[in-house]
Amino acid sequence: MSDKKVVKILAKRFITHDVKSFIVEKPDGYSFEPGQATKVAINKKGWTEEGRPFTFTSLNRDKVLEFIIKGYYDHDGVTKNIHELETGEELLIGDPWGTIKYKGEGTFIAGGAGITPFVSILRDLKKKEEIKNNKLIFSNKTAKDIILEKELKEIFSKKPNNLILTLTDESKKGYEDKMIDEEFLKNKIDNFSQKFYLCGPPAFNEDISASLKSLGANPETLVF
Repeated sequence: MSDKKVVKILAKRFITHDVKSFIVEKPDGYSFEPGQATKVAINKKGWTEEGRPFTFTSLNRDKVLEFIIKGYYDHDGVTKNIHELETGEELLIGDPWGTIKYKGEGTFIAGGAGITPFVSILRDLKKKEEIKNNKLIFSNKTAKDIILEKELKEIFSKKPNNLILTLTDESKKGYEDKMIDEEFLKNKIDNFSQKFYLCGPPAFNEDISASLKSLGANPETLVF
């Protein structure tokens, strides 16, 4: 990691059973755009070069930075060790980068932790009162896996039908219980000439992208 900046963890909390929010120091003069990410590493021997990309979920105007990080406990990797850090311990962050950027009203489609690049964008739009007709389709395995469900409902409170939460491994009242496939998209979207923002595992992005193109979306309107 080049241009590493040392930042202290100021606070941390679980926001789902396996996802934590980390509030960290913001270096002087540091700025980013909603949707951007940076490489994050642990400032401990053996881990300083193990940087992984994480998206900023705070707003650039905030005096601190926030990262929302899912912990994978099945191996001794970066996220497991980040989750085990205590307040006061340090992370290393690089410069901001990323291709996901808000380019106008459209539909956001996220799978699991893929919601994170959209959090800052949606928070920014909410702050500016510019949510308008934006829509979010958010897929998770179960209801307990949904990141920031309460806040997302607040963001879309003026147009609750523009927030579609679907579960793939559970049937529960108030949620869709289907995978996001071509049929699902056809039923939920009536305009395929709009912009689409995608973020999830690589296979998720590929499948959704192919389905959208099949339904008439212009490849140039896909942001992921």
